[in-house]
Amino acid sequence: MDRIILKPLSPEPINMHQTRTGAPLQVPVAVFTTGGTLDKVYFDALSHYQVGRPVVEGILEEAGVQGPYAVTPLMQKDSLELTDEDRASIRTAVQQAEERHILITHGTDTMVETACVLRGIEGKTIVLTGALKPARFRDTDAVFNVAAAFVTVQTLPSGVWIVMNGRVFDPARTRKNRDANRFETTE
Repeated sequence: MDRIILKPLSPEPINMHQTRTGAPLQVPVAVFTTGGTLDKVYFDALSHYQVGRPVVEGILEEAGVQGPYAVTPLMQKDSLELTDEDRASIRTAVQQAEERHILITHGTDTMVETACVLRGIEGKTIVLTGALKPARFRDTDAVFNVAAAFVTVQTLPSGVWIVMNGRVFDPARTRKNRDANRFETTE
């Protein structure tokens, strides 16, 4: 199992909220939403659902996130319904974003596929996250995953990453294990 180890650039401790001059650290984050389980609304016990309005802005507001961010809904789809054209639209939105740090909320079933389509975009840190249980459920993983992704998008180097289950994954070596209901590294 490979690990990403973030090392300080100098022996001096760094306050993640300030630059070395004491000025507040402002890392603008573009947040794009695509739907998925994170935004699902269930109507009955038989799994009748629709993908509802994006919940990520509410999650960030409730958490008191101070950094600058802008939430842009791109689509409201289950990831199994995403097409190649949808993925091209996501890629275009990322490429055209002024921000260097991009957080994408996405359904978990095809998150790895979309992440692979985003590889090769230079100069941007792109993090995809989602939820295995809808944000509207009491026992959801959505809040944790969004929070973890928001922090990691500001600290990881350029590239495309998946943040799920308290871990950071390289999409080229990641899969969703549906039986265990988690993401894991492939060999």
